[in-house]
Amino acid sequence: MMNTSPQKFSSAWSDLRGVSFSQGFLDAGGVRTRYISSGKPDKPLLLALHGVGGHAEAYTRNFGAHGEHFWMVAIDLLGHGLTDKPPIDYQISDYARHVLDVMKSLGRDKVHLTGESIGGWIATHLAVHHPEKVDKLVLNTSAGWTAHPEVMARLKSISNHAAADPSWERIRGRLEFLMHDKTKVNDDLIETRRAIYAQPGYADTMQRVMCLQDMDLRRANMITEAQYRSIKAPTLVVWTSHDPTATPAEGKQIADMIPDSRYVVMNECGHWPQYENADEFNRLHIDFLLGNGAR
Repeated sequence: MMNTSPQKFSSAWSDLRGVSFSQGFLDAGGVRTRYISSGKPDKPLLLALHGVGGHAEAYTRNFGAHGEHFWMVAIDLLGHGLTDKPPIDYQISDYARHVLDVMKSLGRDKVHLTGESIGGWIATHLAVHHPEKVDKLVLNTSAGWTAHPEVMARLKSISNHAAADPSWERIRGRLEFLMHDKTKVNDDLIETRRAIYAQPGYADTMQRVMCLQDMDLRRANMITEAQYRSIKAPTLVVWTSHDPTATPAEGKQIADMIPDSRYVVMNECGHWPQYENADEFNRLHIDFLLGNGAR
């Protein structure tokens, strides 16, 4: 019989095949918060924070490897995914309070924090303002330092249009923004995000979420040089050769400000290196969190 299956078929279930994981909801200070987790609660907690307009599926290719060493929990941030969406303008301090409430709900006073894009911005804020809560810190193509008007305008436009009209092609375009290799945007990922963006009222929520793409409000939330220099947690800064939001040189600026941080650039990746090249990311990430290799 002829094999007519797609040569490059991929889905979240392919990523999670053979992985022991759970999905559910927790109460974080009254906010119904969705999570995906792997590993066991008797291991160190690794809390993973996705980017703006994203959701916990950003980490589907990382749960298996990390669950061997950590209790890895990826959440849908406040106003994102299937988590509650209060009618507020979503600023970094709002996200940070939600993360602290998630930690409390999970019964942990201190965690490893890994954040991608705005998730890195939130993680940085916590490392600065609540250093006692952060064991190790990973900033993955992190926002919070740069403010490029053309990038902000494009991200705001494609996100708001995708939420207002969650068609297949608009969602694909929003996801392709994240990838250097556009073929990594598979049908399953598109449909997952399309269903999230098609929730009633999500277009209004997206406009609120995009408030940090307005220059004045963004600048009021940005991390200062003095704040980066105050970070005490061991830190890994991950950047990529083709990040659409900032250059590797700008990523290096962040790393240079954080005392004794480690800086790596992943080649042939865009804004989601943890997804585009999961094997390399998992190796670098786990080695750092376990304390392997020189800092």
